[in-house]
Amino acid sequence: MQDWIVQFMEQHGYAGIFFIIFLENIFPPIPSEVILTFGGFMTTHSRLTAPLVIFFATFGSVAGAAVLYAIGRFLSIERLERFVARWGHVLRLKPGDLTKASGWFERHGYPAVFFCRMIPLIRSLISIPAGMAKMNPLYFLLTTAAGTLIWNTVLVLLGASLGKSWDKVLEWMDLYSHVTYALIIIAAAALIIYWLKRKS
Repeated sequence: MQDWIVQFMEQHGYAGIFFIIFLENIFPPIPSEVILTFGGFMTTHSRLTAPLVIFFATFGSVAGAAVLYAIGRFLSIERLERFVARWGHVLRLKPGDLTKASGWFERHGYPAVFFCRMIPLIRSLISIPAGMAKMNPLYFLLTTAAGTLIWNTVLVLLGASLGKSWDKVLEWMDLYSHVTYALIIIAAAALIIYWLKRKS
């Protein structure tokens, strides 16, 4: 996949960056680290410029996030509550549990969206619960754009500064991803244990 991404970006320039980043937000397995760092490297030997690479990458990211947000709006808490009311006993869930989770997201959703836009994989998926919680669309897009802009700027500039060694960033991002996922798993396990104790 990495070779295809590199070839596509070389052939299509800014449009290729926009398109692949748009897809990356809808299909998280596509690695944004490759797209952004190679995009930064391309600014050192082509007509592409770092500000425009960052702009088109951010535009594509926000467009992809908007699609997932719309999917979340379609799913809605109400639809899930009807599902949980029928099948939730299997997972020991009640419709009220979803309402509480939605309430938490309404109170803390904007910081969550902002910071999650800088975490691999989760940066895309966070748009779905944002849509389900019916976050204000304008504030969602602004928060998404702000977090995405930081993420894109850092990786594009790293790719430009490293030049032909741009792929070294991928090793650092693997370490960052593993540490972040481990912390998320620990936090999720702690919340599950706390929730089960309260239930019992």
